[in-house]
Amino acid sequence: MNPETGALILDILVGVGVLLAGIGILIGMLAMKKTLGRVDVTLDVVDQQLRTLGEPVAGTLAHIEGIADTADKAVGRLGGVADSLERVADTVAQTATLLKNAVNPAIVNAGTLLTGLSSGLRRLLTGKSSSD
Repeated sequence: MNPETGALILDILVGVGVLLAGIGILIGMLAMKKTLGRVDVTLDVVDQQLRTLGEPVAGTLAHIEGIADTADKAVGRLGGVADSLERVADTVAQTATLLKNAVNPAIVNAGTLLTGLSSGLRRLLTGKSSSD
């Protein structure tokens, strides 16, 4: 066998091997094309379903956002009302304290005045002191 013949056979066998590998890759790519084609169809169906559901879901979310915003405003107003009520209660408590402080001495003074008047009237009418 001639060395050139062996090199030629080796080149032919390498070429056939590369050809077979190329054919194998081609078959694999064709199978992948079919699979990806089915995935593409499935994704189109899913995309259509999402488009169909998207509008009602967006509307519902907008409605929920409106409700949450209204509730947030109401809670804010209630917080303001609670602050106002606290201020009113504090003012009423201060007023009650002022009235108590103003009325207690007056009642004591009125009691002392009545005691003095009754003692004076008794002396005037009977001519005696209360200790007699």
